[in-house]
Amino acid sequence: MKKNTPPHFSFIPLPSGIIFLFISVLFMQCQPNKENEEDPINILWLVAEDLGPYIPPFGDSTVQTPNLSRLAREGVCYHNVFSISGVCSPSRAAIATGMYPTSIGAHHMRTLFQQPAAREMGIINYEVVLPPQVKMVSQIMREEGYYATNNAKEDYQFHPSQMAWDESSLSAHWRNRPAGKPFYSVFNFGVTHESNLWNPFPRTYDLDTFPPPRNIQWWKQFEGTQKPLYVPENLEVNIPPYLPNTNLVIQDIRRMYSNIVEMDRHVGVVLNQLEADGLLDNTIIVWYTDHGGPLPRQKRLLYDSGLKVPMIIRYPNQERAGEIEKHKISFIDFAPTLLSMAGIQPPDYIQGQAFEGPFASQTDRQYIHAAADRFDETYDMIRAVRNHKYKYLKNFNTDQPYYLPLAYRENMATMQELLRMRDEGTLNAFQKQWFRTTKPTEELFDLEHDPHELVNLADDPDYAEIRQELSVACAQWMEDANDMGFIPEEDLIRQFWPDKVQPTTANPIVHSHNGTVDITCKTEGATIGYKFNTDHQPWTGWRIYKNPIQIPEEQQIQVIAHRIGFAPSDTVTHRITE
Repeated sequence: MKKNTPPHFSFIPLPSGIIFLFISVLFMQCQPNKENEEDPINILWLVAEDLGPYIPPFGDSTVQTPNLSRLAREGVCYHNVFSISGVCSPSRAAIATGMYPTSIGAHHMRTLFQQPAAREMGIINYEVVLPPQVKMVSQIMREEGYYATNNAKEDYQFHPSQMAWDESSLSAHWRNRPAGKPFYSVFNFGVTHESNLWNPFPRTYDLDTFPPPRNIQWWKQFEGTQKPLYVPENLEVNIPPYLPNTNLVIQDIRRMYSNIVEMDRHVGVVLNQLEADGLLDNTIIVWYTDHGGPLPRQKRLLYDSGLKVPMIIRYPNQERAGEIEKHKISFIDFAPTLLSMAGIQPPDYIQGQAFEGPFASQTDRQYIHAAADRFDETYDMIRAVRNHKYKYLKNFNTDQPYYLPLAYRENMATMQELLRMRDEGTLNAFQKQWFRTTKPTEELFDLEHDPHELVNLADDPDYAEIRQELSVACAQWMEDANDMGFIPEEDLIRQFWPDKVQPTTANPIVHSHNGTVDITCKTEGATIGYKFNTDHQPWTGWRIYKNPIQIPEEQQIQVIAHRIGFAPSDTVTHRITE
């Protein structure tokens, strides 16, 4: 894989939660690690959950977000960024690999931790087995010399490679890296997650417990705890036309904005630490959200309210400050753009295209593609194609209603209100749409005149040409991506795990001669990692084995192998005694 030394940032920019608890006290414990101006560029991702463009830099001034607004003033706002799904697990699979979830079998929500109702249907917890050539992008960054950390959500539809991160935990931080290493660090903010509308955690940055105990009993003390609103109790909010304008709905939306305020404060903690370390202008900062909004008819669906996300990128020395970028960007473009901005050529298997950096595509993306399949205990199959103005939906289960019951979502007061009013017959025409008992095969929406996607134009002869164009584009994408949505999930699981038993990565084989160690593994697609017995820091991950290594006599190494989707191998210990 070709690597260029990143220039000193005069070129074009880059792209681009479990609970983000204890972040400020955590950072206070970490000691700064100053860098000089000659160091390679660092990359920091700040990831919020379940959030559409409901912040001032994207035109919604319901609440103030001073830290995100600062990033927007000093950076670039990307206004046409789209998830490939309306939920997090498939979306994160795409971000981590640069592959469409439908191409790798990661399209169901979710595979690792089934909801109780899904388990009752017989759906086991399983991992997607990636094609042998596919790696997590963080592993590629590590292979190219970056210190990679994740704090702390994973949820990729597979457990990460043992070699994916130097550290993935609540304690992970760029400050733990060895001197002189550039970093790629991810911080996830869970406060805006859907569940925080009905079970918000207490105000985390007031807690003085550090480090937080990692046992479930400690966490249980917060169950059911309500924190105050960080917005006025009478805050005026806009109600989308597909939701009823009732007190319960208004309170949920106020809580959503309150969570945005709190998330912005957490962003500020990270930015303050970066600035205190003297790294602000030696780091590309990317803030984005993992899919669209948390409310009913937003999350899980393929309307823009579930797919369209805000993204802000601040470049070193405030390059392109204040710009607005409107090119279409998909989540599968994040991995190749991350690599491109680090000066690393993306591998050929990646389906996305870099939109910034020295390896940026010279062709703008023509379409955005997205998919919806199983959500917890309910199955559906919808595919979406979007251009700059129109959205096309292909419904494969037309005998199913739009609304599919989900026990998890029904914890939300707004969902309960919708169901109550449905049963009473008090919803208006737009609000009733979601509860239609069947679906047409095709839907087409004019996003410019109908941003909430309420008027289906698929049967209007005036739109026949655009409907045909997007229908062909949808079919072509599904063919090119080898869409696995038609495979029954039981068969898909057996394809990954024969007899529903997880395969195990073969133990690595270590050969040594004259102080040179050569390591192999019989499992195709496995990555090998090793550690010396002098590697004591818990925040330094497995070294990635690429070529034979020299180690002195009496030195001891530990070796592991792991193919994603397989169980890791045993850890093998080898000592040079020659």
